[in-house]
Amino acid sequence: MVDQHIYLKGLTLRNPVMTASGTFGFGEEFTDYLDLARIGGIIVKGTTLRHREGNPYPRMAETASGMLNAVGLQNKGVDYFENDIYPRIRHFDTNILVNVSGSTVEDYVETAEHIQSLANIPGIELNISCPNVKQGGMAFGTTTGGAAAVVKAVRAVYHKHLMVKLSPNVTDITEIARAAEAEGADSVSLINTLLGMAINAETRRPKLSTVTGGLSGPCVKPVALRMVWQTAKAVSIPVIGLGGIMTAEDAIEFLLAGAAAIQVGTANFIDPGVTAKIADGIVAYCERQGVKAVRDLTGALVIDTPAPACPPISDCSLG
Repeated sequence: MVDQHIYLKGLTLRNPVMTASGTFGFGEEFTDYLDLARIGGIIVKGTTLRHREGNPYPRMAETASGMLNAVGLQNKGVDYFENDIYPRIRHFDTNILVNVSGSTVEDYVETAEHIQSLANIPGIELNISCPNVKQGGMAFGTTTGGAAAVVKAVRAVYHKHLMVKLSPNVTDITEIARAAEAEGADSVSLINTLLGMAINAETRRPKLSTVTGGLSGPCVKPVALRMVWQTAKAVSIPVIGLGGIMTAEDAIEFLLAGAAAIQVGTANFIDPGVTAKIADGIVAYCERQGVKAVRDLTGALVIDTPAPACPPISDCSLG
């Protein structure tokens, strides 16, 4: 028997597989396809202090090996979540975390205070990295000062597990991770989507109403894997890896690179039961490799001849 449990501060996962916010709704949309007790946790749709309409359509576009989205954190606000959604999902037999976003530090704090009072929500994921919101979001996640200010303020009022979601759209993601750790983050999750765009050549117009949006899917995996590896070496708190995970092998790569657990995002749109398949695949790998506990995979990457690390900004060309 393989021990699948993952222990984070104040949070025990039955296995390392979680769902990424914005790709799994509130979990109830997937119960016809998946027994939620088979995965370690779900991170529900992004929640803000007040109702947000999101961005105008079109706000999704397919790309090679991925997709762009510019939904813009459409949601009905934390009061609606607390009064209407939470009573419907509080019984789920898995960890439920709420992705929290805002336009100001005060927004983050007040939303976190609301979530603090919900007994069956053991943690939040602080979204300081969303690339399709004009105010807040990525603005906080792209500087150490901005990230530190939000995490410090939320930490002062929120006493359960505090996960901070990091933006890849920075020069050095490890600096942002260290700032979050210094101000009290219990873990960091990365990466959020990469900033990208797509153009309709026939109409000569962008495919998204906002011109740019967040790129996700298999195409971002090499970047995500590299950033998880770098960050895991830079901080002492757990790293949660995500970005292009489609299979158990993908998930295992993130664990080997240093992730304590992983999140599955875009793959949920293709196969609503994929998270359970990934969890089973990780166990099968451990059995085949003689690994007694999944957590022993974290950081178990073997580098025979360490090469000089690429600088934060570099094409690392083969020439």
